[in-house]
Amino acid sequence: MTQHVYLDHAATTPVRDEVMAAMTPYFGARFGNPSSVHRWGREARVALDEARERLSACLGAHADEVCFTSGGTEGDNFAILGVFRTLRAQGRNAALTTPLEHKAVLAAVHQVAHEGGEERLVRVTRDGLVEMAHFAELLDARVAVASVMWVNNEVGVLQDVPALAAQAKVAGVTFHTDAVQAFGKVPINARNTPFDLLTISGHKIGAPKGIGALFIRRGTPLEPMFHGGSQDRGRRPGTENVAFAVGLATAAELLLAEHETEHARLSALRATLEQGLRERIPDVIIHGDGVPRAPHITNMSIPGTSSESMLMALDLRGIACSAGSACQSGSVSASHVLSAMGVSPDLTNAALRLSLGCMSTDACVQRTLDVLTTLAEKARVGKAASAACMFEPVEF
Repeated sequence: MTQHVYLDHAATTPVRDEVMAAMTPYFGARFGNPSSVHRWGREARVALDEARERLSACLGAHADEVCFTSGGTEGDNFAILGVFRTLRAQGRNAALTTPLEHKAVLAAVHQVAHEGGEERLVRVTRDGLVEMAHFAELLDARVAVASVMWVNNEVGVLQDVPALAAQAKVAGVTFHTDAVQAFGKVPINARNTPFDLLTISGHKIGAPKGIGALFIRRGTPLEPMFHGGSQDRGRRPGTENVAFAVGLATAAELLLAEHETEHARLSALRATLEQGLRERIPDVIIHGDGVPRAPHITNMSIPGTSSESMLMALDLRGIACSAGSACQSGSVSASHVLSAMGVSPDLTNAALRLSLGCMSTDACVQRTLDVLTTLAEKARVGKAASAACMFEPVEF
């Protein structure tokens, strides 16, 4: 029987049992609207306020600095466009970011330019690190907001966000970081790091899809994205999703409680995976290798293969992974992240992202190594001859 292996935790994770149990009452008996004054409403309000307190504690923040959102994309857009639209009247009409960012950030910065502002991109190294000197050079009195992802969602490269945030602070520039892949993987404390805005997403950490949060440091200039109510101090009007807020807080607490042991476990699994790849497929390229990375992501290319063919062949053998970000409507397209890192088109078109998480075991890693080795060998035989047999399900 085929062993099913899920190696796409950077795309999404299953909802944890503890999270589902915590949410369930708010789908049923505790269904009240938290804006209502009767007991059903008050019960929901207490749960929402407690969820905000619990999540803020996980971030090292004050409760009034946490705004619940629908997820990472909303949080990124809210942060970048909200600051830009507030400060452009003061002459700060530029947004600064990197070419490595999630499309949610890049699209928001493109929107800044569409609204008459300026889009600035900082240079990055071939290892996927921000060029600190160029970042400092681009920070001037015209920049409203700078946004740099803490852990890259495609290659796992870890940016020095504390140093970048400190540089922005000296320049008087509001600093945002997309921490969707960083939360629970690296220590995050708003009291110790001078970022102004930080985005997290629930479905990456065992909470449902459709919930996230934006940390907004007190005093940060931020125009609301939506209008129509006084919820969340007017920052995000609309009836709050109490059940999902409770779920996000529960998932965050569980994640931080397990951080040390899970970090060590995932680091060991990734080391086994990457060592096995190098031993079995000597010409494999692991992108971002040699610089600090989060423990759950390996992005690699096997020369002579294609991402699309490999993904389908792996899926037929029960192994799920991706070619990069999951925010492409199911399409397989060349990675803008790898292209920005100077990776050649043939290797970019051969890239696979294997992301570890709660469902990953040593047996999963060994199964994946066996299948990848076989597929790489088939590719060596010749693309034309092997194209058909690559898609035949194989039992190992």
